[in-house]
Amino acid sequence: MSTVDSSPVDAGRSRSRALIGTAGAVTGLALSAVVGPFVQAPTLWGLVPIVLYAVLALVGMDIVVATVIAVISALLIMLPTPAQIGDLLGESLGDQVTVIGMVIMLGAGVGEILRTTGIAATIVRGVMRVVGERNRTAATLGVMLSCLVLVASLGTLAGALAIAAPLLLPVVARLGFTRSATASMMFIGGCAGLALAPFAGSNVAIMSAAEVGYPLYLLYGAGPLAVLSLVAGLLIVPWMQRRTEGAADHYDAADLGATDENPVAGRGRATAAFAIALVASVCYAVVSGAGTTFPLLALPVLGIVAGLAGGLGPTQIAAQMYAGAARLVHVFLLFWLLAVLFAGIDALQPFQVLLDTYGTSMRGLSPFVFALLIAVLGWVGVPGATAAQVVLLDKVFGGLAASVGIGAGAWVVVLLFASKADTYGPFPNANMVGAMSLARSTNLKNTLLTGFALLVPCCLMYAAILFFETR
Repeated sequence: MSTVDSSPVDAGRSRSRALIGTAGAVTGLALSAVVGPFVQAPTLWGLVPIVLYAVLALVGMDIVVATVIAVISALLIMLPTPAQIGDLLGESLGDQVTVIGMVIMLGAGVGEILRTTGIAATIVRGVMRVVGERNRTAATLGVMLSCLVLVASLGTLAGALAIAAPLLLPVVARLGFTRSATASMMFIGGCAGLALAPFAGSNVAIMSAAEVGYPLYLLYGAGPLAVLSLVAGLLIVPWMQRRTEGAADHYDAADLGATDENPVAGRGRATAAFAIALVASVCYAVVSGAGTTFPLLALPVLGIVAGLAGGLGPTQIAAQMYAGAARLVHVFLLFWLLAVLFAGIDALQPFQVLLDTYGTSMRGLSPFVFALLIAVLGWVGVPGATAAQVVLLDKVFGGLAASVGIGAGAWVVVLLFASKADTYGPFPNANMVGAMSLARSTNLKNTLLTGFALLVPCCLMYAAILFFETR
């Protein structure tokens, strides 16, 4: 079918999605306004904003608009005073979620330096010699593995992907990958790396709670997830590529520095200097256990090293960094709004209601059923609070789990699933939006679909592991 013939159909679908999104937004806000005056925290009504957010994302509403609507929904239920709203907005500026938005902006600034100095084109040529000009399967695996290794090394998804994105985007642009397919690659590989990261806070909490070392944590929990993610990614990414191939979702390869139209003198020297600085930064982060905030220093330093080695002066470096970062100011604002949304949901404490309601009714269950219920209970936790979530679940249910016969291996699986599953769905979260934004995609629906496509086989795999571990 030709593009002309299909455009009326596409336009009709877009109008239908827009109408559904508008109806959903109006219904959600009306419901929030009605229940707000009659409820107090903790309340299950606090789930309304995050469910509304997921629905609006799935129908394709603009991500910033959907976030604003979800924030308004939370405020209507909370009914804070103007002064309290100001405090909420101010405190959210220093939240870890907002820091991720800043890291993404800085990553774009470094990307602009790499493009201007020709480092990006040099890296692309090197990668192309390895994977071939048209070998998309090898490139897909290479991108996922690159994200996995860097995230596992740094222990932070957004910070590591912000470093990787300027290097990877020119490669995928040259091979014709869409933005949504690239976001899928980065999300899948990054999340697998986050599960493997030996120094990530939530993973340390899991090992401490289950009283196991890293090898057992790897054997029962993170290892199977990483392998499944890479195998599933080789199926999910081509599907996403086919889904978005004709949807004006491609990169401008020249803009990303993927083409070699204007060779830059001394780019080999600049590439070597950048590579040394990058390796040194990663090694320092691993040895020192630096967290999410480390890229706030590392990225500008990498940009300065690349710029100076590439022959740029201080003023030019500052101008290029600003130009690259300025393109993603909207992403910083988006993450600030996400921090406000998550803070509002946290204040309403809907998940505490679930914990209080069902926590004491699990005695007498079989070990397998008990393990499944705890894993699902943790799954509905607030995204981003994974380490605290692990500690809470272990304190509340750890003793009971041991008494019903759940061993260390099964408890690793339970806590890993409880703390990591919400990264893949069913609701949007900072890791999803981070990977999507760094891939320069705006389609949260496709990233959600990627998460769902991984979540289903993960659930089946971990259920099978728990079944045999609790026999």
